[in-house]
Parts: sequence; C-alpha cells; structure tokens
Amino acid sequence: MFKPIRKAAVSGPLALALAAGLALPAAAQGRYVMEPTDNGYVRMDTQTGEMSVCRLRGEQMVCQMAADDRTALMEALEELEARVAVLERRLNVTAPDAIERDGLPSEEEFERGLGYMEEFMRRFMGLAEEFGLNRQPSEP
Repeated sequence: MFKPIRKAAVSGPLALALAAGLALPAAAQGRYVMEPTDNGYVRMDTQTGEMSVCRLRGEQMVCQMAADDRTALMEALEELEARVAVLERRLNVTAPDAIERDGLPSEEEFERGLGYMEEFMRRFMGLAEEFGLNRQPSEP
C-alpha cells in the first residue's frame, strides 16, 4: 500500500507528511496538494485545478498529466503553432505564400485613411464655422 520515499525530489514538510501518510494542513499546502493512492499519489495544482498522477521510479517522484489535461494542452499547442506559422509567413517575404508588408500601408489602406482624415477635417471646419471660430478679425 504505502511505500516510503527515499531521496525523492520532494522537499521538507511535504516529504515528511507524505512519509507519515498525512495530509498537510491548508496553510502549509502551498500551490500543490498530494494525496496518496494505491499506486502512488495524485497531485493537484490548487491554482489551476490540473491533476497529475505521481509514482516513485527509483529514487525520484515522477508525475504525469491526466489525459484530459494533456488533450487540452495539445489542442492549445496546435492552435499556437498555426498562429506562429502565419506570423512567420508574414515575416518571410521570399516564401511563395508570404504576405508582403514593408511596414507601410497598402495603397487601399492609405486611401481609406486619407478619406477618414478628410471627413474629420470637413466636420471640424463645419463646427468651427457654426460656432463662429473661423471668422477673420475685423480691421479697425
């Protein structure tokens, strides 16, 4: 049932509590909580809720992620790899499917921005005229 820990990669109070088969008090638990099982230990990350199954292999405690956590991690990794691939294509202008960008807006983006600026200036000048702010001072 319970195997003693010899030179395991577990520190101080946690090692003593595991060796004694006791659960740690809440104040001493820290981020991880380990509970003994018939085949080793279950480790829970109290911040994320992730669970790992831990076993003694030789003199080391080895923990493996639960299957659900591994699936979610692999899906997130695949998504990030796809995003990185898109960014790398944008940077690599010699690639056939590269998105060419030299830091300047395209002609279409420039014209659209100029249109916004023109509309802003027309509205601003209309307001200035409405409030009488653009009248020339009269000469004495």
